[in-house]
Amino acid sequence: MPNIRELEAAIPVAPLKLVVMDSAAAMGERVNNYIVNFRKNVRNVAKNDPAFKGYVSDHYILDAACYRFGTGEGKAMIAESVRGKDIFILTDVCNHSISYTVNGYTNYKSPDDHFQDLKRVITAINGKAHRINVIMPFLYEGRHYRRSGRESLNCAYAIEELDRMGVNNLITFDAHDPSIQNAAPLCGFDNFTPPYQFIRALLATEDNLLIDKDHLVVISPNESGLDRAVYFANVLGVNTGMFYRRRDYSSASSGTNPIIAREFLGEGVDGKDVIIIDDILSTGHNMLKTAKVLKNMNAKRVYICCTFGLFNRGLELFDEAYEKCYFDKVITTNLTYRRPELLSRPYYIEADMSKFLASIIDFMNHDSSMSNVYTPTEKIREFLSKYNNREDEYSLTD
Repeated sequence: MPNIRELEAAIPVAPLKLVVMDSAAAMGERVNNYIVNFRKNVRNVAKNDPAFKGYVSDHYILDAACYRFGTGEGKAMIAESVRGKDIFILTDVCNHSISYTVNGYTNYKSPDDHFQDLKRVITAINGKAHRINVIMPFLYEGRHYRRSGRESLNCAYAIEELDRMGVNNLITFDAHDPSIQNAAPLCGFDNFTPPYQFIRALLATEDNLLIDKDHLVVISPNESGLDRAVYFANVLGVNTGMFYRRRDYSSASSGTNPIIAREFLGEGVDGKDVIIIDDILSTGHNMLKTAKVLKNMNAKRVYICCTFGLFNRGLELFDEAYEKCYFDKVITTNLTYRRPELLSRPYYIEADMSKFLASIIDFMNHDSSMSNVYTPTEKIREFLSKYNNREDEYSLTD
């Protein structure tokens, strides 16, 4: 854990409790286990103080659940006291595997359903908890962050609604546009990115990469994600590039203007390994077209890194592209639900975020500076130094 000494000297805001929604059950258990281990091993001043009873515990997950009636209406129930607690609610609005019955028919929860369940839980604990923090890795309606014409401002309204309901802090990952926090300027908003987990996952699988300007390039598949690629490239000490999408603004399909061409801006990739980095892997069409173009430009290996691997239209497209050698690996985090069959694909690598998320919760519960976990630049560079020098003592599983 970063800056452990600062955490050891800090006092918790209030007793910690996690509300793990059914959409994030697997991640919630892993986060809980990390926090349990953190607090058993840390030398915090509150550890043995009777005034902080419960600081060290075997379980921090609150007994809470959302139920559905036959009509499809829902109700949240909290089975234990939350008075005076520092509550962290973990939800995954992209989990499409959870079903419920409406008039005898089976429905699967959509992002709207998950968001409504989140609000139900907030109403069940509001006015009693010391503080309410919502952890929503994939920001609900995050791609609808600005208005162009007669469109709804879904994400801005959702954040404003949570603020009005009494949420103190909203924690998310790789927001499509972090400036959306301006919708509720008095609500805490923390946006984290996973570059450290990406590079650890990649190097744990590939032991013959050369991380320097002559052998590696970081690419943004579009102009909106250039900042993400520039940061990643600067930390790795390599060059960057970008694909510019030319669109046909005379027509629209499914609410967007179709892409008619992709223009590459940057140095050549001939004979180099390429990392394509983006926030969301939705259908995958545009990402795979980008990978194909890079292979046609004689890129050596192509690695796709995306925070959220949604694969909305299945894996067949990726299976076919992998067989044609358009890309070599796909790396996504476990912050959102992933199809079970994805985990067995030979091209898939998981970037585990559970330990990082547990660190965020623990530092926030102590009101410690979040700069301790925001920018892992030094950790990445230290890790790369050991990898490039192939030091015997470094561990990729630490």
